[in-house]
Amino acid sequence: MYNSIKLSENVHWVGVNDKETDLFESLWPLPEGISYNSYVINDDQVALIDTVKINYTDTFLEKVKDVIGDKKVDYLIINHMEPDHSGSIKSMREAFPEMKIVGNAKTMNFLEGFYGITEGTMVIEDGDELNLGSRTLKFYLTPMVHWPETMMTFDQKDKILFSGDAFGGFGSLNGYLFDDEVNVEHFEEEIRRYFSNIIGKYGPVVHRAISRLRQEIDEVGMVASTHGLVWRKDPAHIIDEYDKWSQQQTEEGVVVVYGSMYGNTKVMAEAVARSLSENGIEQIKLFDVSRKDVSFIINDIWKYNGIVLGSCTYNTKIFPPMEYLLKSLESRNLKKRVLGIFGSYSWSGGALDRLEDFKEKVNCDLVEPVIESQFAPGGDILEKCYLLGKNVAEQVKANN
Repeated sequence: MYNSIKLSENVHWVGVNDKETDLFESLWPLPEGISYNSYVINDDQVALIDTVKINYTDTFLEKVKDVIGDKKVDYLIINHMEPDHSGSIKSMREAFPEMKIVGNAKTMNFLEGFYGITEGTMVIEDGDELNLGSRTLKFYLTPMVHWPETMMTFDQKDKILFSGDAFGGFGSLNGYLFDDEVNVEHFEEEIRRYFSNIIGKYGPVVHRAISRLRQEIDEVGMVASTHGLVWRKDPAHIIDEYDKWSQQQTEEGVVVVYGSMYGNTKVMAEAVARSLSENGIEQIKLFDVSRKDVSFIINDIWKYNGIVLGSCTYNTKIFPPMEYLLKSLESRNLKKRVLGIFGSYSWSGGALDRLEDFKEKVNCDLVEPVIESQFAPGGDILEKCYLLGKNVAEQVKANN
């Protein structure tokens, strides 16, 4: 018994948990691990939905064989070609030589490029169907819901949407699989962090894909992503959350992020944060950009409608960790936020110039005053910081 889990009478989860990888995509921390979800549909013909990272191929293959017994896999459906999901393709082809690999035209380009496979494939187009015996699968192409070749597969009998990376989240599956087996609130942060870090750049595309699915599928009984929980009790919840985040809909709160070498810019940030609290903001996050991984900062910025960014100057430019955060937010097309900025320097400015440039690149509402401090902040500068906090608080509450 290799711990496959039944989704329905003939559909099983055969994924794996990864508690060894520290950084997803060599970028994003995984303090709670991650799962790579794959599914077997054991009908008259057998279909496998995605595979797993190459490190776990042997365990994965044993799970598949445990479900299907003496049968063979007839089809391997590739919703997403990223190697954490396609890494076991060659091993599956070796185990099941007659297996057809199913994907769209762009999938096949990736398949050849990554694994040199050009034969035994089936190219499908948007809306095509595949009958397995008692059920028919329908394919929905969703390009740029992460990668150009991404697609989703809908089991029209059991109403299961195999959604690829969409509707996924960080975090391994510690004995549980379904949303009704856990306190979903415990997972919200890691799901949003996954969205904001991995999918957030493609928000408009995600929103269009969700709108189309809602129009064309009468009922989604279950959402089965390639990462994280399977949603069988309340699949609408994860779809609604993704749709909200894709449109950058936020809650009332302010994220204050500062870069400080010797504490002077930190003093300014703390003054802003105190003013926010005094003026009625209950949800305040205060981060030192050099000490908190940008992954978690982006997550909170995706949650709240206010941001205040402050940075010291470093070699006539902005503090490098702050620059990384700014570029990360610019690449995700940040919008619909109340924004406050301040900078500091000793002998040469530069930080504030970059923060003002950031304002021009994102669609956010800048709140006055814009503050620049030389050397240690005096009483007049701290008064401006308190005023900035007050003005940001008022705008955040007005915009909520």
